[in-house]
Amino acid sequence: MAAHVTLKSEAQGDLVRAVVEATADITAQELKSSDWLGVLLERLADKVLPTSDPLLMARLRGVVARRELLSADGGALSGSDVAKLLDISRQAVDKRRKAGLLLAVELPKRGLLYPAWQFSETGAMLSGFVDVLEALSEHDPWAQARFFVTSNDRLNEKRPLDILREGEVAPVLAAASSYGEHGAA
Repeated sequence: MAAHVTLKSEAQGDLVRAVVEATADITAQELKSSDWLGVLLERLADKVLPTSDPLLMARLRGVVARRELLSADGGALSGSDVAKLLDISRQAVDKRRKAGLLLAVELPKRGLLYPAWQFSETGAMLSGFVDVLEALSEHDPWAQARFFVTSNDRLNEKRPLDILREGEVAPVLAAASSYGEHGAA
C-alpha cells in the first residue's frame, strides 16, 4: 500500500530542487536508452528518496518492471478498447478475461489493462495465445505477461510472443508448462 504524503509548499520546493539536482547530470544518451526510467529512479533513490525503507528500491524496480511490461509491443488497452477491437460488448470482454481467454493485469487507480500484443495485427487473438495462457493458469496475470515478453532459454533466448507470431505454438506450450520451475525461464 502506497503512503500518500501532503507536502507544504516549502517542502515541495525543496523536493523539486532535490530532483533537479539529482537528475542534472543525466545524459541525453541515458534518457534515450530503453532503461531511461531505471536510470532516473536510481538517481532519485541515491540523492532524494528516504533511505529508511530497505525495500524501497525493490518496490521501485517493481514499478519499472510493470511499466515495461505494459509498454511492450503496442502498450496496453482498456476494456473498452478491447471491446471495440473485438467488436463485442465490454461485458463480453470481462467474461472472456474471467474464462482465461484474455489476459489483463490490474493497476491501482487504472483498473484492468489488456496487453495489446495478445492480438494480431488484424485485431484477432494471436494464434495459440489462449492455449498458452491456459498452460500458465496457475500463475498470476503479471507473471503470465512476463512469460510472453521475456526471452526464454527453452526457446533459444527468443520471446514466447515472437515464437507465437511466427506461428509456432508447440514450443511455446512446452516452455509454458515448465515456467516457474527451478532451472526454467
